[in-house]
Amino acid sequence: MNNIMAIDGYRAVIQYDPEVEMFRGEFVGLNGGADFYADSVSDLHKEGRVSLRIFLEECERLGIQPSKSYSGKFQVRLPAEIHEHAVDAATARGQSLNQFVATAIEHEIHT
Repeated sequence: MNNIMAIDGYRAVIQYDPEVEMFRGEFVGLNGGADFYADSVSDLHKEGRVSLRIFLEECERLGIQPSKSYSGKFQVRLPAEIHEHAVDAATARGQSLNQFVATAIEHEIHT
């Protein structure tokens, strides 16, 4: 995926911050915030490891599970017309609406 960096088994979204003219990394899937800044890829890895280590140490100190858990369920709100067209498209493919949405999300993740 674009803009995703793996650091010690955790994922961070990387974006350029024009206000400070640096790259900002923010870990995702954590039960709290952990971010870091750097001006090169190698420094992003270095600063990310420091930020992650501090976050994990704090979680351990507080007895908090560092990673979020996901149930695999979520609710999506759509305009009625898009909902209707999505049901039509799913039916035309011989899929349930759930399968149709899962396939569309999987496609977006892997492109």
